[in-house]
Amino acid sequence: MTQRTALYDRHLAAGGRMVDFAGWEMPVQYTGILSEHRTVREACGMFDISHMGEFLVEGAGAAAWLDGLLTNRVRNLSVGGAQYTLMLNERGGVIDDLIVYRTADVEYLLIVNAAKISEDAAWMRSHLPGEVTFRDLSAEYGALAVQGPDSGGVFEKVFALAFPGERNQVIELPSAAGRMFVVTTGYTGEKGFEVVFPVGEASQIWDKLLEAGAVPCGLGARDTLRLEMCYPLNGADLSPEHTPVESGLGFFVDWDKAEFLGREAVVKDKTDGPTCRLVAIQGVEKSPPIRPHYPVLSEGERVSETTSGALSPSLGCGIAMAYLPIALAKIGQDLEIEIRGRRYRASVVKKPFYKK
Repeated sequence: MTQRTALYDRHLAAGGRMVDFAGWEMPVQYTGILSEHRTVREACGMFDISHMGEFLVEGAGAAAWLDGLLTNRVRNLSVGGAQYTLMLNERGGVIDDLIVYRTADVEYLLIVNAAKISEDAAWMRSHLPGEVTFRDLSAEYGALAVQGPDSGGVFEKVFALAFPGERNQVIELPSAAGRMFVVTTGYTGEKGFEVVFPVGEASQIWDKLLEAGAVPCGLGARDTLRLEMCYPLNGADLSPEHTPVESGLGFFVDWDKAEFLGREAVVKDKTDGPTCRLVAIQGVEKSPPIRPHYPVLSEGERVSETTSGALSPSLGCGIAMAYLPIALAKIGQDLEIEIRGRRYRASVVKKPFYKK
């Protein structure tokens, strides 16, 4: 059954066009993907991300347990800090990419992808030691992402506090209905913050952000924004079949950690060298929009398919990502992408596509 966030009525009132996304009825756009994309790049956009999951992990052994499940080193986090990390299966494939926030001395907030909430929770509980408490709070919390150059001013109007300027921070704010967190991570490449709040406060917070100048934006713009930055999408660019080395995310693996699930496979991949790599591909001639699962060809032979694809509003051309054999995964490699039965010239380029 398709689920709805607590902001469903607000989306309809703002003119949101609703679509199914990971089992949720979510707005794909309001005024249009191009205009919403530009709003985030130039002013301030607001996305409902209440479909994403929130886990709370507590206990004296919490950091050690998380370090055994995740690729980054959780124990490096100070209270108020955050880090991007990956959760792997025994083969080194990516179950999920997520963000860990250290909210107190022995307490961690995890934000996970919407389509992975049940799977992640089951996986983590299956490895849970007795001294650690794990709670899935996804049904109790909502979240909004506020992104763009003007987001700091919006924050200060709504919360009457100085904007926490550095990335990868978490602060707790007063809330009448429970705990509320503001985090400075983001998925667009722009300055911004996310506010995580008890679900009963969703409409009130939406209204305040709207009044302060944040413009509603949908999943369409969120996808083009993240793709311009080459931020991977779980279930498309990341999968249980590909390791962080193949995905170009080795930076988020702490290679000095003695143990974490999937370590042996990932270390072998790094030592031996991967057979493929996730690369950025840019169209070099005018074409229809590139979409996921379009054939990628080299010298007339199919070598892969796109994992993500879109028309870049900032660059005005087609962009995509795909796993290519190592021999072809080099900047400047000439390729073709097949779109509706016709082939269009493209090339491997340096990540990210969008550079300020």
